[in-house]
Amino acid sequence: MKKLFMFLAVVGFMTISAQYLAAQTPEETAAPAATETVDQSGTVQQEIPIHQQLKAKFIEGGAGFMASILIVLILGLAIAIERIIYLNMATTNTEKLLKEIEEAFATGGVEAAKEVCRNTKGPVASIFYQGISRMDEGVEVVEKSVVSYGGVQMSQMESGLTWISLFIATAPMLGFLGTVIGLIQAFDSIEAAGDISPNVVAGGMKVALITTVGGLVVGIILQILYNYIVSKIDSIVISMEDASISLIDILVKAKK
Repeated sequence: MKKLFMFLAVVGFMTISAQYLAAQTPEETAAPAATETVDQSGTVQQEIPIHQQLKAKFIEGGAGFMASILIVLILGLAIAIERIIYLNMATTNTEKLLKEIEEAFATGGVEAAKEVCRNTKGPVASIFYQGISRMDEGVEVVEKSVVSYGGVQMSQMESGLTWISLFIATAPMLGFLGTVIGLIQAFDSIEAAGDISPNVVAGGMKVALITTVGGLVVGIILQILYNYIVSKIDSIVISMEDASISLIDILVKAKK
């Protein structure tokens, strides 16, 4: 439920931002707000704000293809941010947890150690709880339980990565599709005008280039987030494996 709430909150926020970006009147596109600066020669130059430039390029690139690329960005960012939040919440101080479990065994036994795991968030504590619960069945059963439940926790951490990979591949392809459509429009303009002057082909070429840039930028952003998420998962898994070995040692010591 918490993951669903975070996902919906991020999607809602980004959807509102996207609507604000796309909400541009023709008058604003034709004459965006600008600030005037004077260079050393005394010439007045206008500086157009970056958000106005982005909105203008968004419209020039074609509503259909740019909107589809923007939707891919929104969905990809929503899943990536939800995964980052989840993984950060899943990170556990394993050394502190192991120390608390060892102290709990010394003072209150198995139930006290299980209570420590129940009160600690994260996949490592969940794995420890499963292992401690099967302590009476022997060390081999505990090891199998830790390995099996560790695989379940790893699958949960990797949830959503396939969608991010899909969006990483889809965004550039949508951009290249817009490129092809833009080139077709350019050749149609040449055929209709019977001329190959720059003014005739400029519109189609602009659409082609803007959609390509948009798709590549979205792919790069999502690829960076994907690599960060994968590295975060690897870090948690390594910590989980190291802590599991220490847990087995604690359980063997507690049974003596």
